[in-house]
Amino acid sequence: MPENAAEVTAAGIARLAGVGRAAVSNWRRRHTDFPQPVGGTETSPSFALGEVEQWLRDQGKLAEVPLRERVWQEVSGDPAGAASALIRTGCALLLVHERPMVWLELAAASDVRFAELLPAALDDVLTARLGEQGDRPVHTPGSRELRARVPLLRAAAELAADLGARQAFEFLLGRYLDANPRQYTLTPPEAAALMTALAGATAEGVSVLDPAAGTGTLLRAVPHPAALHAQEAVPEPAALTALRLALHTEADVRVHAGDTLRADAFPRLAVDAVLCHPPFNERNWGHDELAYDPRWEYGFPARTESELAWVQHALARLRPGGTAVLLMPPAAASRRSGRRIRADLLRRGALRAVVALPAGAAPPYGIPLHLWVLRRPAAGDRPAPELLLVDTAGLAAPGGGRDTLDWSAVHSTVLEAWGAFERQGTVEERPGVSGAVSVIELLDDDVDLAPARHLPPPAAASGTAELALVRERLTDTLRRTHDLVPPAVTVADRAGEAAQAHVPAVTVTVTVGELARAGALVLHAGGTGTSTGAATPAPPTPPTPVLTEQDVLAGRAPSGALPEGPPEEPVRTEEGDVVVPVLGGGAVVRVVDAATAGAALGRNLQLLRPDPAALDAWFLAGFLRGTANNRRASSYASTATRLDVRRLRLPRLPLADQRRYGERFRALAAFEDAVRLAGQLGEQLVRGLHDGLTDGSVDPG
Repeated sequence: MPENAAEVTAAGIARLAGVGRAAVSNWRRRHTDFPQPVGGTETSPSFALGEVEQWLRDQGKLAEVPLRERVWQEVSGDPAGAASALIRTGCALLLVHERPMVWLELAAASDVRFAELLPAALDDVLTARLGEQGDRPVHTPGSRELRARVPLLRAAAELAADLGARQAFEFLLGRYLDANPRQYTLTPPEAAALMTALAGATAEGVSVLDPAAGTGTLLRAVPHPAALHAQEAVPEPAALTALRLALHTEADVRVHAGDTLRADAFPRLAVDAVLCHPPFNERNWGHDELAYDPRWEYGFPARTESELAWVQHALARLRPGGTAVLLMPPAAASRRSGRRIRADLLRRGALRAVVALPAGAAPPYGIPLHLWVLRRPAAGDRPAPELLLVDTAGLAAPGGGRDTLDWSAVHSTVLEAWGAFERQGTVEERPGVSGAVSVIELLDDDVDLAPARHLPPPAAASGTAELALVRERLTDTLRRTHDLVPPAVTVADRAGEAAQAHVPAVTVTVTVGELARAGALVLHAGGTGTSTGAATPAPPTPPTPVLTEQDVLAGRAPSGALPEGPPEEPVRTEEGDVVVPVLGGGAVVRVVDAATAGAALGRNLQLLRPDPAALDAWFLAGFLRGTANNRRASSYASTATRLDVRRLRLPRLPLADQRRYGERFRALAAFEDAVRLAGQLGEQLVRGLHDGLTDGSVDPG
């Protein structure tokens, strides 16, 4: 194997071939010519990517490695690490983006000559876009470093020809972040867009700073900047951010690696806006050595108040009248150790709004985070007499999470309130949603700024009229549920019953895997676009709703959304498809109806597309849902139960008999839906009546 050749794990082989990891394990056991491991560990070996590709082609298991997969496998298998390879790839993509003719001229040379000439061209473009060598986190790679990566760089340029250099880098960066979820705290793009709008950074020609940039998501959301400034403590994400921003915008980009609070890279900067998702609950933020720092204009933060240090750093880097928006933990609004700083921010008019987001809006997803909107007072400004408070917690779906969050409603609610507050200095109160609270009222012993503590509760379901509608719907649903109650169950003679149904007493069964091999159905894995069988996933046409695992479990409409970046060719559902969650060990199956058809299939879901001439969809779904069937086909680990759909069994029956079973299973599904809806309406009615009786809007008489 050539030195420094790319390696791939069993999971990567499965992705290349469009199969599960169990299939890769079987190939290793059954085929003596399967490539031998070249690295990794005994439990997680790695293989030479080139050898694996050739073996898959020889076996007819891989017609052609998709270009994007080949590039990603080269990046992820780089001996120096995926991050290092991605940075070097980003340098090449920046050259392709900025100076395509220079790249084409260099790429025409031999690999050895190409590696010798490339560093000078990369240094020129990096200096032009990111500053001199010592002032940027991206160092110019040398020819020796590039020589082993020439195939990767050429393949990346080929991918850029298909997708564009910017989208090619976004795709690779997205794959890298997905593969390392615990290393980075990512700000969702929807939250970044909201923060950008609140900061006024959507205007053309603004200068923006992110002092805790991570991978650059917040600054990437700024549409028309004149200058973008970023600092990130860890060198690798700082380099990735610099390349990402340079590819994304023509604005002046300056990125530095280093600890912002201890070693500010922009001590004399004054920008129009600051966007920041700071690290939470840091104890080692520099409390001991920064006691006399001039940034603490509103008070020296306690050791436990690192977030208030970031707040004051953001204010210190604004021009007079500039706006900062920070994503904050809710505790920062109410901890007693920070009350003096909060009080001074209010007295001097620096803090303008506190917005409570629903749980699931940003990591950590289980906590309803806050947005703080701050403005650096200009000379002669009078402190604002009121603080805007907005609470969007009520916009979260019941039992929802980040996959079910209605971001359009969150955006409109927050921006409408902020726009009115900006124009008028106050806002009309919306109980439970938004209102302007007097600063004097907030300056008590606690200086608690949590919106839920100050906004009046919403009227009980908008009054008795809405409660009456809920009650009416519940009554209709209960009546329908009664009509759908299954008939009484009787214990029948198995032999007699079988004879009546023209079925042998001991029914011959078949597995889903056998049906797939016979062409009676096609299997699709959610979230990857891979399949077993003849059907081909349709190309995506944004915007496409995504049927998530939670949607199937809750019996609701598709609520997910496709990620940004190059399309992943998601599997589209069709009417009559059968969808099965594969995690958790629960026996839940869904038959796709006309309303759900066309949605993309989410992760942790398996889709079965039966041939109507051979299989009835409801018959298939009903037998797949059997508890004993699921138990036999599941594997159990310490943290999760996983269902192997191929091992599920169902009886071999003529189509007419399948349809008899199918009708019964369809009726049971309708009854289940009615029971679920009745439970939801009943809970809504009870909650509304409780609230109405306690706030006086409902007469107890």
